[in-house]
Amino acid sequence: MASREGPAKEPEAESVETGFECAKPLPAALLYRRCALSDLPFEVVSELADAPGLIGQERAVEAIAFAVAMRRKGYNLYALGPAGTGKRTVVEELVRRQAANEPTPPDWCYVNNFAEPQKPAALSLPPGRGAGLKEGMKGLIDELRQALPAAFERDDYRARREVIDQRFKERNEEAFNDLQKRAESQGITLLRTPMGLALAPRRDGKVLTPEMFEALPESERSRIQRDLETVQNELEALMRKVPEWEREHREAVRALNRETTGAAIALMMDELRGGYRDLPEVARYLESVERDIKENADDFLGPPAPPGMPSGMPVPPQLEQALDEERFRRYQVNVIVDNGGLKGAPVVYEDNPTHQTLVGRVEHMARFGALVTDFNLLAAGALHRANGGTLLLDAQRLLTGYYGWASLKRALSAGEIRIESLEQLLSLASTISLAPASIPLDVKIVLLGPPTLYYLLCAYDEDFKELFKIAADFDDRVARTPETTALYARFIASVVRRENLRPLDRGAVARTIEQAARSAEDSGRLSTRLRELVDLLQEADLLATQAGKPIVGAAEVQKAIDARFRRSDRVYRRLQEEIGRGTIRIETDGEEIGQVNGLSVMTLGGQSFGNPSRITARVRLGRGEVVDIEREVALGGPLHSKGVLILSGFLGGRFGRSRPLSLNASLVFEQSYGGVEGDSASAAELFALLSALAEAPIKQSFAVTGSVDQLGCIQAIGGVNDKIEGFFDACRITGFSGRQGVIIPATNVRHLMLREDVVAAAAEGRFAVYPIASVDEGLQLLTGIPAGEALPDGSYPEGTLNARIAARLDHFAAKAAELARAATSPLVRP
Repeated sequence: MASREGPAKEPEAESVETGFECAKPLPAALLYRRCALSDLPFEVVSELADAPGLIGQERAVEAIAFAVAMRRKGYNLYALGPAGTGKRTVVEELVRRQAANEPTPPDWCYVNNFAEPQKPAALSLPPGRGAGLKEGMKGLIDELRQALPAAFERDDYRARREVIDQRFKERNEEAFNDLQKRAESQGITLLRTPMGLALAPRRDGKVLTPEMFEALPESERSRIQRDLETVQNELEALMRKVPEWEREHREAVRALNRETTGAAIALMMDELRGGYRDLPEVARYLESVERDIKENADDFLGPPAPPGMPSGMPVPPQLEQALDEERFRRYQVNVIVDNGGLKGAPVVYEDNPTHQTLVGRVEHMARFGALVTDFNLLAAGALHRANGGTLLLDAQRLLTGYYGWASLKRALSAGEIRIESLEQLLSLASTISLAPASIPLDVKIVLLGPPTLYYLLCAYDEDFKELFKIAADFDDRVARTPETTALYARFIASVVRRENLRPLDRGAVARTIEQAARSAEDSGRLSTRLRELVDLLQEADLLATQAGKPIVGAAEVQKAIDARFRRSDRVYRRLQEEIGRGTIRIETDGEEIGQVNGLSVMTLGGQSFGNPSRITARVRLGRGEVVDIEREVALGGPLHSKGVLILSGFLGGRFGRSRPLSLNASLVFEQSYGGVEGDSASAAELFALLSALAEAPIKQSFAVTGSVDQLGCIQAIGGVNDKIEGFFDACRITGFSGRQGVIIPATNVRHLMLREDVVAAAAEGRFAVYPIASVDEGLQLLTGIPAGEALPDGSYPEGTLNARIAARLDHFAAKAAELARAATSPLVRP
């Protein structure tokens, strides 16, 4: 920009409306509001202290502080605001500050449910003690793998085991010997064969063969047959008792094993239980562990044979290790949340909020050709990690994440976290899977998202307002005052230190603050999209590095701004080039009836630029209709169509009180091949229409932007800087005549923050910006003919534009009446 030297204070934008006539061009001083160097009392920004916080976000900060302090159900927070305003930064800072003073939540573990292995149990332990339990169980199992085999190898165990085995053996032998004696007394022998026990008749110490048995008398054979049946019945009764005796034997052995195991593990279990006597749930779990170890002591005595592998075959070491681990997995402790190293409450940000990343997942592993799972494969989600603290989520990612929003609402409503797969959630799987015990949920949720999404959720999601009762609304701009200017300078100092950038001098800080006003599209406001500011500082730092400068100056900041636009201006330059070649017809000099230069804004890839368009109007006799050609071919949006309908209301209100509007008019954006939306061209369309009615040529050296109401007042529009610069560049290509300029609403003057070359051209008289407040001011400026004010009788002074328009409409009305009479009168034949 031009030199900043001198203490002269620039005039306020509001003085245009009262101190200047709207038909006069604005002075260059009102086209760009500079940052007063007196508001920056330093040489380099590194002299300043860091900013105390975000600039101009007091309302949002109060809401966040209230939400963080309120721990009641449903008082979760939605931080809404444009991207880049520092929502996450300030929320995370305030939340962490509060979390540091809150108690650390407990650890959570999943352990085996020995009664129902498909339903793992959840244990809550004080912070840091979950890992201790895990290590304690690991140490216990490692010790038992050595201690139990030794206990079962001792002589006292072997002796007692032999006694049990001998007692069982003796009882079997005694029973069979008694049976055999009774059978022999009846001439029957009890034989042991490969197929089992068998009975056969006997005589003279020899077993009768079938032939010998058939040779006996009939009475003898009958007696022997009866004796065989009697002994057979006794044998069957004895055989029925054998399984019962075997069960008794096994039970005796198990009782011995339990007793031996209990004696071997008693001391170790007492030591482990001693550390958790204050936790009843853990104590009960350890009791169940002890019972299971006693019942399954054989698992500690040696590895089982692999399934499908013949006994005696050597087992590969890797397979043996896998089998060894498999035997003792049920005694492991799965610590899914370990808060041992945490001071205060947790603060977690989840950047991919889906069902599984929020509520956890059930993982699987390959084992002997199949996928299997157990409680050790339960993985925690973000809700587990943030339980007892705060969880930050991006609202847009949450709603687009796979069932993330539904799972979050379900968890918040139920007040618990339940790990389940999507197949279980949607009832799509019928296979048996894990059903872990749910964990109580106490968490503060903070959603970060745009305002539009917040309003949509409020309108269409019945649960949203019950679950998110507090909104922190971040503003996208702040009033530009000496105080906020000083805060901006301190924020720049904070960024320089945090990002390790070169310091900025006072001129560079001033240019950065001016760019913040341009981003806010208001000379009296500063943008709070601080991410853009940080990006600009980093880019200026690189340019200073490349130039070998130790301090960033205003020139580097300006170069960074220009380079940023250049990287995205290919389409804009192509349009300007085609205007210069005449392919796109834009007149920047001369006069035309019913034609005016309108201005629009195009946004591509986040970069906005102004684009002039030629608007034409044609009028003819008709029924009072104003046809919007863009709308007729479905290229006009609803706001643009509304603007055109307002033109009909203006014409009817000003000229239709004493006459019918017997005209048809058509309006179109020439060489427009895309959609047209917005009402910022309604003033230009009205000027083109009135020019066609008055048959008064419009100066093509002007471009017009602004909306209009039915009363003829010109209203503010957006993108005024881009629009002015777009027409300025078109004039530069076609050649300056000294007569070109842009007509804008007077209420947009305070928004002007134009480029340096535009301000310089205005100061030299090569280009001008004219503010207007009414349609009549614009008509007079565009045509050079007085618009004329209505006389008491409703007519207009002769020679004025309004008088010419009224006369043209009177002509249309008379002609329409004449045609109507001719159409209704009887035909007269000569």
